[in-house]
Amino acid sequence: MAEIVLFHHSQGLTPGVRAFADDLAAAGHVVHVPDLFEGRTFEDVGSGVAHAQEIGFDTVLARGVAAAEGLPAELVYAGFSMGVMPAQKLAQTRAGAIGALFLDACLPVEEFGTWPEGLPVQVHGGLDDEWFAEDLESARALAGSVPTAELFLYSGTAHLFADSSLPGHDAPAAGLVLQRALPFLAALS
Repeated sequence: MAEIVLFHHSQGLTPGVRAFADDLAAAGHVVHVPDLFEGRTFEDVGSGVAHAQEIGFDTVLARGVAAAEGLPAELVYAGFSMGVMPAQKLAQTRAGAIGALFLDACLPVEEFGTWPEGLPVQVHGGLDDEWFAEDLESARALAGSVPTAELFLYSGTAHLFADSSLPGHDAPAAGLVLQRALPFLAALS
């Protein structure tokens, strides 16, 4: 099975992020879940984003890159929302990546250079999510230009809908994310 680094969103390393990691681990994957906020969690996205701005998004990115040091090169990089930032950077720039899984975000590929040839990626996002709306064009561009990219859009979901510990959790949509992500991950190993 695959070895995965899963980066949390701006509300921190919540029980729902851990539960998602546990679901991946239950399918036989090895999952690392670094804490980019050093134990801090936030009640809402805005407060978490304010914290990320305060410490600096460059710091968040550097912490994510540092979390991968010492791990094998053959990793899947995954992230929720803000966590997509280090996941995408590592997927695009660290040699050996075997896949990427992005939830609730997707940056323009140009942010980190070019997309590695043949690197599979899945992007999952909500059509009604105002935070993901900013990234939808980038997600569509990635899916439209990379043969190994898949984009899955979910109607009626809130931001961070796959985090079971947050009010916006959507169990059926989150289940569908896992239903799609688990075979994807299994095929990478």
